[in-house]
Amino acid sequence: MRKFLILGVLAVTFSCSKKVESNAESNVMLEEPAVVAVDSAAAGKHEGLALIEGADCLTCHKVDAKVVGPSYQEVADKYTDADIDMLATKIIEGGKGNWGEIPMTPHAGMSKETAKKMVEYILTLKK
Repeated sequence: MRKFLILGVLAVTFSCSKKVESNAESNVMLEEPAVVAVDSAAAGKHEGLALIEGADCLTCHKVDAKVVGPSYQEVADKYTDADIDMLATKIIEGGKGNWGEIPMTPHAGMSKETAKKMVEYILTLKK
């Protein structure tokens, strides 16, 4: 039994590893998401979606369901294109209070351009 437990822990450790350095206490993302090798437009995918999929965003957010944070649909319904800079800053700096008391993890190593592309995609989900 102990042997299986150790093997299970090792399997989870290796299967869940990402190329993102983080501080264990603050869980701050220190690097840009991995660049997608396939041209997003050629693949029919919004560049912002490709960046979201390459980052840790989907751990706490889903398109149409609240997980830890709000769904992308809820964010799109609440904000407009005028809020792109503010939302990009929120992704980079983190924060809490707009959607409850659970804080959003900061992504300090992310560029403003990358965060804006992510927000632009999220806003396309407006109903």
